[in-house]
Amino acid sequence: MTPLDRRSVLRQLGRAAALGAAGAAASACGEDSPHVFMSAPTAKPIGTGGAPAARLGAPDASGRVGSGPKPPPLPTDLPFQVTSGPPDRPRVALTFHGQGSPEVAGSLLGLMEAAGTRGTVLAVGTWLDEQPQMARRVLDGGHELGNHTMHHGDMTSMSADRTYAEITDCADRLKRLTGSIGRWFRPSRAKNCTPTVVAQARRAGYAHCLGFDLDSLDFTDPGAAAVSRTVLTGVRPGSVVSLHLGHPGTVAAMPAILDGLRTRGLRAVTMSELVT
Repeated sequence: MTPLDRRSVLRQLGRAAALGAAGAAASACGEDSPHVFMSAPTAKPIGTGGAPAARLGAPDASGRVGSGPKPPPLPTDLPFQVTSGPPDRPRVALTFHGQGSPEVAGSLLGLMEAAGTRGTVLAVGTWLDEQPQMARRVLDGGHELGNHTMHHGDMTSMSADRTYAEITDCADRLKRLTGSIGRWFRPSRAKNCTPTVVAQARRAGYAHCLGFDLDSLDFTDPGAAAVSRTVLTGVRPGSVVSLHLGHPGTVAAMPAILDGLRTRGLRAVTMSELVT
């Protein structure tokens, strides 16, 4: 990780603090699901709902669109649900619930980029409707972009058809904006990927459900020191950390998190990089 530019950090934090706290609901998923690999994700036809937005251009063979690096091919034996990466390599994945103020989100992404690190953003479909430019912002920063359902409802209480609609409606937005539905799907408000969620995610074209093994609890707005302490106390090689884009406290915690990872010899990478 390259050293953080202190003046850049202070500017980013000042911008985020001026916006005040943003209210965002928590998401969670957990334990391992059956081992499944699908090599050719597809999406249903693009719907007509949502805000219009220009596409970024045609995707390449990996589904990558934008100016950032292409993601590496995934291992063919990767399980359907992924909650952590290899424990024998000095890498971790910072994954983000994609919702909230674009200024706060941009500040957080900018801090990561200034440190030479990248993350994975799981976007809520309504956020993409409200802030379609953020799809380009995420990808052009070298980060990954995935699916966190359309409305961020409780997936454990939904019927199969409703679950499928929540996944595919968000996939439609991703496809329209980027040319790809993204590699990763994370269920909303669900600790585990239930059999219904697994079946409908596969049906929607997702080869992998993204869980996590470390919850930062940043959505509770406990303060920057508490967020960084939770992450740095629990992080291990291969950890997948759950964070949120829409909370200024997460922005304020990010310099300490990145510095703490560096002193532990760990590097924050995208999910695709973590598992390959």
